[in-house]
Amino acid sequence: MTTADDNRATDPQDTATGPAPGAPVARRSSAVRTIGVVALATLAGAVAGALALYGMNRLPGNAPQGQSVASVPAPAPSGAAADPACAGTVERVRAFAPLAKGELAAIALASEPRRLPPLTFTDASGKPVTLADFKGRVVLLNLWATWCVPCRKEMPALDHLEKRLGGPDFAVVAVNLDTRDPDKPRAFLSEIGVNSLAFYSDPATKTFQALRGVGRGFGLPTTLLVDRDGCEMAYLAGPAEWGGADAEALVKAAIGAGRADAAGSSSAASR
Repeated sequence: MTTADDNRATDPQDTATGPAPGAPVARRSSAVRTIGVVALATLAGAVAGALALYGMNRLPGNAPQGQSVASVPAPAPSGAAADPACAGTVERVRAFAPLAKGELAAIALASEPRRLPPLTFTDASGKPVTLADFKGRVVLLNLWATWCVPCRKEMPALDHLEKRLGGPDFAVVAVNLDTRDPDKPRAFLSEIGVNSLAFYSDPATKTFQALRGVGRGFGLPTTLLVDRDGCEMAYLAGPAEWGGADAEALVKAAIGAGRADAAGSSSAASR
């Protein structure tokens, strides 16, 4: 005698995993899983693209093998950067906080007294230069490399800012971090017509590592606005339009903020 079970077993739509009515459910589950995998892959690709674009958390490109920052856990900001002598800088920065807007809306103005660690790099002739050599001038310190696309894009803007405001009160100090072929960054700057910026380099990336040690070097470009005494005024991770009106207004305010103090110090020293 034929039973319902017999009919179901011989149904050509049956499979080893169950009867035919369950198959559409399995297909739907598989489709959902596939869509999920594709979505995750797309998200991962977007994140990877963003990290590559800004060079965040690593030194990619032409850095020698084993010199990537990605493999090293990011250290916590060091308390060694804190300096009560920089308290006046924080007060002065508050006065021009409204200028951190527009093209510079992402910049972080100093909210605690911080002094940058000793930074050493070389000039165009290979002579050692330190950040302390710029004492008495407000400095816009920028770390860049030719393999960093946003860095390459902002070099003309930095050159424009130096041309407009560079002098005894202010300097753009752009330090190149290419670790191979020292002629490459020079050639690049020449090709794009950068002629106001002085050339500085640090192929050993010691400046990047020193800033990273105090929580200020997690990708390229990295830019810091430093006052006449080496105290941090502002910090920006990533690119900005440094040749625009917003940047010029903020830098002018930074220059003016410390000018009275600098004049007072010079007068006291001459007595």
